[in-house]
Amino acid sequence: MTNETVGFVGTGIMGRPMAENVLDAGYDVVAHNRSPSSVEALVDQGARAADSPAEVTRESDVIVTVLPDTEVVEDVVYGDDGILPELEAGKVYVDMSTISPVATEEIAADVADAGADMLDAPISGGEEGAQQGSLSIMVGGDEAIFEEVRPLFEVMGETVTLTGGHGAGQTAKACNQIVVACTHQAVAEALVFAEKAGADLEKVVEAISGGAASCWSLRERAPRVIQGNFEPGFFAAYQYKDLRIATNAGEEYGAPMPATSVAHEMYKAMEETGRGRDDHSAVIKVIEDMAGTEARVDEV
Repeated sequence: MTNETVGFVGTGIMGRPMAENVLDAGYDVVAHNRSPSSVEALVDQGARAADSPAEVTRESDVIVTVLPDTEVVEDVVYGDDGILPELEAGKVYVDMSTISPVATEEIAADVADAGADMLDAPISGGEEGAQQGSLSIMVGGDEAIFEEVRPLFEVMGETVTLTGGHGAGQTAKACNQIVVACTHQAVAEALVFAEKAGADLEKVVEAISGGAASCWSLRERAPRVIQGNFEPGFFAAYQYKDLRIATNAGEEYGAPMPATSVAHEMYKAMEETGRGRDDHSAVIKVIEDMAGTEARVDEV
């Protein structure tokens, strides 16, 4: 049992199961979300509801945000009834959203000016990882503060890595999303190619999952994809948002991103064709549109 109170702002598809794991570990939890239904479910499990991010901050030792994008994080930090005015020495603000590393550095400086500490700690592992407490957490910030918060991170994730100073966590997450998006696209192209060639899709997935091509996308998503299961573990719209962050940062830092730029356009096409709420593995649908076929196994 811990005496710390953890505040969550953002209890959606990722934030709610993360908060549930924190509750189960014995922390007191205070939660606020724009849509109240997920907070009500947490209250049923022992959390307390808050009317605003400011109230969450006043009542918490560690304040965690799990929000969709940079603009929403900035609004929650700086807006009316926001986090920043309520921060003080001894409080730690942990942003577990995926946002711009440049914006993160600016927010961290303002948090320090308020006398508090900040860690950027974006996550990977999808809804399943959030539910199972098996997320990969990439952290940027001061090492001493990281060690203070590590026990909380270890409730939510299996792989917890301090990657550097403020903004380094977001940089690591951008790297993660580059690899994930490009891999999903490569797997999708391979499956459509196999379908066009008349191959057995299940056997192809089995065969290449055991060799040098083995990867998370093949193991965890390809079997679902060929069944036509695109229930979201991570929305394609969020993948597109993350690729915008990565390509914009690539411009800032002068990093060439030829493959990432193609993946960015593929996920843009998903958004523009109304597929943004599908799982990010559904990028195969864009390739299937081009090919005039669907890579699916026959229903039994």
